[in-house]
Amino acid sequence: MQHTLKQTVQISDIGLHSGAMVHVIIKPANTDTGIVFKRVDVEDKDNVIPAKWDHVVDTRLCTVIANTAGVSVGTIEHLMAAFQGCHIDNAIVEIDAAEVPILDGSSLQFTKAFDEVGVQVQGKPRKAIRVLKEVTYIEGDKKVVLSPNDVPVYGGSISFDNETIGTQSYEVKLLNGNFKHDLADCRTFCMLKDVEMMQANGLALGGSLDNAIVVDDNGVMNEDGLRCQDEFIRHKLLDAIGDLSLCGGLFLGRYESHKAGHDMNNKALHALFANQDAWELIDLYVDIEEGDKSPYVHEVQSANA
Repeated sequence: MQHTLKQTVQISDIGLHSGAMVHVIIKPANTDTGIVFKRVDVEDKDNVIPAKWDHVVDTRLCTVIANTAGVSVGTIEHLMAAFQGCHIDNAIVEIDAAEVPILDGSSLQFTKAFDEVGVQVQGKPRKAIRVLKEVTYIEGDKKVVLSPNDVPVYGGSISFDNETIGTQSYEVKLLNGNFKHDLADCRTFCMLKDVEMMQANGLALGGSLDNAIVVDDNGVMNEDGLRCQDEFIRHKLLDAIGDLSLCGGLFLGRYESHKAGHDMNNKALHALFANQDAWELIDLYVDIEEGDKSPYVHEVQSANA
């Protein structure tokens, strides 16, 4: 069944790129609302932005969504991953700036906040986008494959010309609280030279060792080091869960990637929805368990999923 929060959640912190304080109020929402952002600092035009794949307008440094009035909100991926990982289908996110607070660079504080207020079961089945046929999107040496699977699985690999990061791979099933246990606390990462370049161009003004793993030629600069040895690839999968949650419900299939980021993830969703035979919209009445297909109740396919 669908879920929302039992109570309102309030979170404040700086924006990664602006460096300015951002205030967020996440409210429970009715069934079939989905995840919706509302820019409360915008009053002269439409300020409501659905968190959907076809509203993505920028993926260069983060995932940015916008409405037809041009009102946007960015760096949504960690919050969206927390919604997906905590099985929250409906929420209204009121925000007073153009980017979601960065917090510690992971989804951890969002998931903790959700756990503190609790999750409410609602009276309608969850919506899921089930992959029926394999869809592959390739650009150069980057690749995303979306394929059928009975449970949500996210796997991927990265390869960096840096000894500290190197080549890493990981796979996780989005079941039994695995997101909270295995991915939620894994932080975004960057190279020191890239941070210096972005800040020189007026970006990443809020970036610091408090909200990102920073790597230089000598290794990880953060005093406490890594939270796990493969935190880099685990964060990439956290991002992927957030990006694919924009499909309009639970992504039900297998995600596999190599050297992919926000841009590749969104383009893979576009490729999936461009092929009407590759997916279907279904209802889920109970939580998915591995090997159990009984929760699936078919619906007519919808191009507006």
